[in-house]
Amino acid sequence: MIGLSSNTVKEYGLDAGAGVVGIAASKDFGLAPEGFKPTDVLEGCRSVIVLGIPFPKEALSMEPLEYTTLRNAMLTKMTDVAKVVAKRIKADGYSSKAISASGGKSVDNGAGRKEQFGHISLKHAAELSGIGVITRNHLLTSPEFGNLLWFSAVLTDAELIPDEKAEIQFCAGCNKCVEACPSGALDDPAAFARKKCDKFFVIENRKFLIKCFMCRTACPYRFGKAETSDP
Repeated sequence: MIGLSSNTVKEYGLDAGAGVVGIAASKDFGLAPEGFKPTDVLEGCRSVIVLGIPFPKEALSMEPLEYTTLRNAMLTKMTDVAKVVAKRIKADGYSSKAISASGGKSVDNGAGRKEQFGHISLKHAAELSGIGVITRNHLLTSPEFGNLLWFSAVLTDAELIPDEKAEIQFCAGCNKCVEACPSGALDDPAAFARKKCDKFFVIENRKFLIKCFMCRTACPYRFGKAETSDP
């Protein structure tokens, strides 16, 4: 078994096609609900490697079918990236498990709020790994990529140096996503109304379509802090 460094693991992610890689310590997922902690998924997990790829900015002006097709392709790509990274870590002599970019269910996150979890919550993992922060629209927002990031992850028993959490404020004095949401899913700041949002995820001619993504579009920081389109 070779000594595995955080920098090496990040290189694995970037080589596999990720646009950004962050590392979180498994022990910092204490607020995750039972069954959704990294150690529940991989026994002995010490580190969570979060892999992100940004949507193209043009996605926010796409029609529903085009947007949904691109989103589905991104999920597949991110899952494939995680599998490549997990395989390389395993070849180094450590346990690893790729976490898919898709799937999940709405559960109590342990803090009295309903959240969407896969094997683990990828957006919470991204926040813990310093990639960005979860904003008022319940999306992970990055200073560099805005809210256009999609994630997968790799769990490992390798002891890696975690990244520091991002110290940045996006939402102070802003309520634009709440005002723009046509379903009222963001009205309660303490809980995302998943069922209200779900009515915009529809089946038409046997095709799954995402017909609304105003929570992304309305955010002044949708493209990141350096490219704020609004004052």
